[in-house]
Amino acid sequence: MKNTPINKEVVDKQLAYCGISDMADATIRDIVRVVNLIQEESGEKFIRMEMGVPGLKPAKVGIEAEKKALEEGAASAYPMLEGVKALKEEGSRFVKNFMNIDVKADGIVPTVGSMQGGYAAFMAIGNCDPKKDTILFIDPGFPVQKTQLEVMGQKYESFDVYNYRGEKIREKLEEFLSKGNIAGMIYSNPNNPAWICFNEEELKIIGELANKYDTIVMEDLAYFAMDFRSDLGKPGVAPYQPSVANYTDNYVLMISSSKAFSYAGQRIGLLCISDKLYSRKFENLEKRFGGTGELGYTIIYRIIYTLSSGTSHSAQYALCAMLKAANEGSFDFINDVKEYGERAQIMKKMFLENGFELVYDTDVNVPLADGFYFTVSYPGMTGAELNKELLYYGISAICLNETGSLKEGLRACVSQISRDQFKDLEFRLKEFEKHHQFESKLS
Repeated sequence: MKNTPINKEVVDKQLAYCGISDMADATIRDIVRVVNLIQEESGEKFIRMEMGVPGLKPAKVGIEAEKKALEEGAASAYPMLEGVKALKEEGSRFVKNFMNIDVKADGIVPTVGSMQGGYAAFMAIGNCDPKKDTILFIDPGFPVQKTQLEVMGQKYESFDVYNYRGEKIREKLEEFLSKGNIAGMIYSNPNNPAWICFNEEELKIIGELANKYDTIVMEDLAYFAMDFRSDLGKPGVAPYQPSVANYTDNYVLMISSSKAFSYAGQRIGLLCISDKLYSRKFENLEKRFGGTGELGYTIIYRIIYTLSSGTSHSAQYALCAMLKAANEGSFDFINDVKEYGERAQIMKKMFLENGFELVYDTDVNVPLADGFYFTVSYPGMTGAELNKELLYYGISAICLNETGSLKEGLRACVSQISRDQFKDLEFRLKEFEKHHQFESKLS
């Protein structure tokens, strides 16, 4: 019997209580629940890498603006469905300053986080053309987006992009798009969970095929400008956040305030619809939802209206202030979140020194950036086996299969790990390696 940092009986008991017999089937929230219970019974604090929540203080400029809005009565008034005018204008400026993309203020739509923005966009895009009823996921990706489609009863297909980087992505996308049933494509960039970043060649291919097959691209920018290999945080100065919007007008961008601005709790994000797409009329949208049949109108005045009747009024003023400060150069939001990259660099080193391997490790032929996530595996173990075994060592993560990846391994999020936990993480990884090297020799 090996002595592990967390009592094995406690772990097994709580896994059974939560009905988790196979970690491959456990969702992020399942793991959050079981780890909370293990911590409570054992009294031991976990190294928690399972959930991608911000680990930094929210931007002060946002807090002050929201307090002011509340004091001036924002809480007592319904916001306009399309959003506060000043926020829409600053959002348009932000997209120009940090992406070098022109989107009119009309197409900048505040949503209850990118989650609601994605839900509304999925619903509209999946109903633009009755012949196109399926969303294509360029995986790995955010698992809950597939759940959203399941809740709506909409179809989706997916593929793991691991073996299709660079020019290879063209043939793979053609394989799906040529069938004529793909309404939209979605990916995150930087990527959750792999932290891969599509390069300009890949984005150009995606854009060209979106044009060829009249397919709408949903670009999830939850980790806006957080590829720390380049300084993407200077307004109006190249390099800019890479985007498919440089190569097609068939795009919808989702910009979150949760990670880049550490403002997750207020549930505020932006859905940015291209000028051409915003005003484009689809006969089936009018038939399905009523109204004008224009994509922008349908998303705002039919879908968002019925989902939540708009977005938190005071939070819109917070985001407006943060965007304004970023646009003016007085708020370097990227400098604030570089802490995640520094944590990742240190944590990756610890894992690699203790027998682990990186799963997704390059962008084509360039080493990945250090950022919000990284992916690890351990020789001889499936992702599910590794995830369960790490619980005995007080370390939690999620299996890559949960994200649409075909690779065996885990997603590790750095945001909840404080630097004063690094020593504990190193000790637990050393104990894991010591025990498993010994077991490997026995076998």
